[in-house]
Amino acid sequence: MEKQRVQKVLATLGLGSRRQIEQWIAAGEVKRNGQTVVLGELAEPGDALEVRGQKILVPDETPVRRVLIYHKPEGEITSASDPEGRPTVFGALPPIRQGRWITVGRLDFNTSGLLLITNDGELANRLMHPSYQIERTYAVRVLGGLTEDQIKQLTTEVMLDDGPARFDQLSDAGGTGINHWHHVTLREGRNREVRRMIEAVGGQVSRLIRISYAGVSLPPRLKPGRAQDLPPEMEDALAKLVGLKPENRRKVQDADTRRRALKPYRARTPQGQLAPRENTPYYRSDDSEADTTHAAPPPDRHADRHAERSTARPTERSTDRGSERPTLRLKTDKTRPSRSEGTETRSPRRSSADARPGRSDASESRSPRRSSADARTGRSDASESRSPRRSSTDARPGRSDTSESRSPH
Repeated sequence: MEKQRVQKVLATLGLGSRRQIEQWIAAGEVKRNGQTVVLGELAEPGDALEVRGQKILVPDETPVRRVLIYHKPEGEITSASDPEGRPTVFGALPPIRQGRWITVGRLDFNTSGLLLITNDGELANRLMHPSYQIERTYAVRVLGGLTEDQIKQLTTEVMLDDGPARFDQLSDAGGTGINHWHHVTLREGRNREVRRMIEAVGGQVSRLIRISYAGVSLPPRLKPGRAQDLPPEMEDALAKLVGLKPENRRKVQDADTRRRALKPYRARTPQGQLAPRENTPYYRSDDSEADTTHAAPPPDRHADRHAERSTARPTERSTDRGSERPTLRLKTDKTRPSRSEGTETRSPRRSSADARPGRSDASESRSPRRSSADARTGRSDASESRSPRRSSTDARPGRSDTSESRSPH
């Protein structure tokens, strides 16, 4: 960074507008290397500046310019902090390494839409200054719509408390029911100017959205509470609009990197810590080594149950959610019934013991059609009681006896 005037250096760093900093210098609230600064004094890299008690070191280079598009939702204020504790737009912005974020203009608490944010204080001040006549376009919903006389008055002149005002453009944007949308464009940004102008002619604003600023439109896919980087070509055009040089210190990016750079940033979660869970997990590994890097876990109040679980097999577990731990009920009869005893009480259809030794007795009580033992040992006896047409054993040994009972074809 070359030698520049102190007010310009501080304005570039985002400490305020040049006019405001000049007032601080005239009041003796700015010092350079311990000496009070006078208007017109220059600063160079390495100088220690003190602005109203805040110490700043002049950097060797100015930060690389960045511009964000932020979709401000209703219910946020355009300020770094709020004494009432309301959420601010800065809580949803991505972190920045060089400089600090500066909002280009402001939006009311109940107004949503496009908000330009940059780390270049000079760019922000020029975009907000009335001498540059930057266009701002809003979509305003009026309860009951506007009449022809009201539209004519709004585009001609409306007298407000802080002076006359008018819309450069006012167009119909449609609507259903009693609400009607209009698009309005003006070249200044006073406090609640659009609302006050429409209320001055007898209208009532039910919703207000900023859809364009300095030729930059609100992307339709950018959700409220999200931000994304302005494309480099649009950022350079924005700088040329207010007489600044384009940024030439950007990294060379390929098409895929540029696409990822335009991906919206997600809003950060509110600051705070999650409360630790009081309930211990249902299952705990007994042979796992203790982690020395973390604090010791709370003592296990059910150590007896854990020891009992390692030696016995749980068969059922209580589903009562009111208890801190599931209740394990162990099986009392440790002997399992033999397979031969269990076959006597089972249904023949569901029994699988027929294919094992002793199936000759079980096959007698089954239906011949459902029996599968005919294809194995003892099928010669079962084949005599079957119908010749239904039998599938003719193609196997022993079909010479059954073929005699069939009718010739």
